[in-house]
Amino acid sequence: MHSSSDGAAPREEDLDASGPAEPEEETSERPSGGADEERAEGEEPAGKKKKKKGSFWKELPVLIVVAVVLALVVKSFVVQAFYIPSGSMQNTLEIGDRVLVNKIVYHTRDIKRGDIVVFNGMDSWDPEVTYTKPKNPVTRFFRWVGGAFGVAPGEKDYIKRVIAVPGDRVKCCDAQGRVTVNGVALDERSYLYTDPGTHEQNKPSDQKFDVTVKPGTLWVMGDHRALSADSRAHQEDPGGGAIPEDRVIGRAFVVVWPFNRVKTLPIPHTFTQAAGGLAPATPFALGFLIATPAFWLRRRFRR
Repeated sequence: MHSSSDGAAPREEDLDASGPAEPEEETSERPSGGADEERAEGEEPAGKKKKKKGSFWKELPVLIVVAVVLALVVKSFVVQAFYIPSGSMQNTLEIGDRVLVNKIVYHTRDIKRGDIVVFNGMDSWDPEVTYTKPKNPVTRFFRWVGGAFGVAPGEKDYIKRVIAVPGDRVKCCDAQGRVTVNGVALDERSYLYTDPGTHEQNKPSDQKFDVTVKPGTLWVMGDHRALSADSRAHQEDPGGGAIPEDRVIGRAFVVVWPFNRVKTLPIPHTFTQAAGGLAPATPFALGFLIATPAFWLRRRFRR
């Protein structure tokens, strides 16, 4: 066995085995999902944009249908817009005004004198304004939609002011030409029609009447007394001119269009005076007053 000489060059194997290991270069590995994060920070791929645009147009008809359904639900049960087709309520309401009608208020309180109400006059009153019915089904559909949302007039819907409620005696006129309710004269100057040119105001009524309002009915009149065909014009009808309470759709409480006429529709102060007169609750009160002495007499005889 013999060994290599001292001057021999070392072999590669010896160098690999004996030499110190050189440090490896550190390489930074990109975490998974890094490319996606960069894309999220920058622009999205074109495919995703197309997908989003396509999904919007697919959802749009659904959104429209949902909006229409919700509007119809609100219109049917809560608030409905109505178009004013005639001048029977001038100057309070002008032709072309749109009003909102509260349809739930009379589920929480009774109809009050002075309320402006919308009611259905089908089979009782003739339309104040006559319209030609469209023959085209598309036109009929849009006419129906317009009526439902208050941009077109309804043929059988009327709007008037409640003057007297069940049990009231409403009469025209007293010595000063005023309408009275339960013997109390109404001061109607704040809302009766006044001609803008001559500044002449309507009389409370040119037609005399003396009516006791039957249970379940209302005596209604327009503010433009010379133009309104109201309860006075229907005294020969079965209801004696009064309208059924169950035909009332709701109370008009605000004008919403046009913008320069936006206002609320409160009850005039004069009707609080009428309420202080002989109210419909008077029979109950009289019955209570009669029953009280009888009750005490009965107790006394028992003793």
